[in-house]
Amino acid sequence: MYFKSISLSLALAGLLLAGCSSADKPAAPAAVAPAAAEESTSAAAPSVSGTCDAAAVASLVGKTATVALVEQAKRQAGAETARVLRPQDPMTMDYNSRRLNIDVDATDVVKQFTCG
Repeated sequence: MYFKSISLSLALAGLLLAGCSSADKPAAPAAVAPAAAEESTSAAAPSVSGTCDAAAVASLVGKTATVALVEQAKRQAGAETARVLRPQDPMTMDYNSRRLNIDVDATDVVKQFTCG
């Protein structure tokens, strides 16, 4: 009986620790809201390096964030996913080298692009 409870406890601890591991996994496809893309995923192949390059989309700063602009920025930066971050929006603090972050103001005008 004592052996069973220890084995069960160790198995449960192993499962809990496995859930805390992190890896750069591709995100599942998400629906894109019109004119306000929160998270979008593309079936297109990522850039050769496999990472995002925010400098490649610096020319898009100052434009309005639309679904088309988000897709264009994602493609140009070589990112696998993109997310639009508005003021006061909650966001995860996990780092994903293949994600393009698009910071916008309250009127959806792009302020900056970052990767991660």
